[in-house]
Amino acid sequence: MMHQPTLLFIGSTEIIFILFIVVLVFGADKLPEIARGLGKGMRTLKDATNDIKHEVTKSAKENNIIDTDAAKEIQEEINKVKDDLGDFTGSIKRKM
Repeated sequence: MMHQPTLLFIGSTEIIFILFIVVLVFGADKLPEIARGLGKGMRTLKDATNDIKHEVTKSAKENNIIDTDAAKEIQEEINKVKDDLGDFTGSIKRKM
């Protein structure tokens, strides 16, 4: 059984159909402008979320809310569990 790649629970045929409708509505000459605008909007959103995250982290460190050592230990434990889970799922995939 073949699996089709999905993006946000939308299959490849649905994406092609949506692109076809977009070309019909806006025309092929407007697509680069639309894509450029969407790219700029996504970049602005990403920059804004990074700024907010940076400010929250900075404020928490100034107020001694974040214990960076504890956070590092937790991250190390999470990484160990991920590795163990990866090893486990790898052995299951090989058996199937």
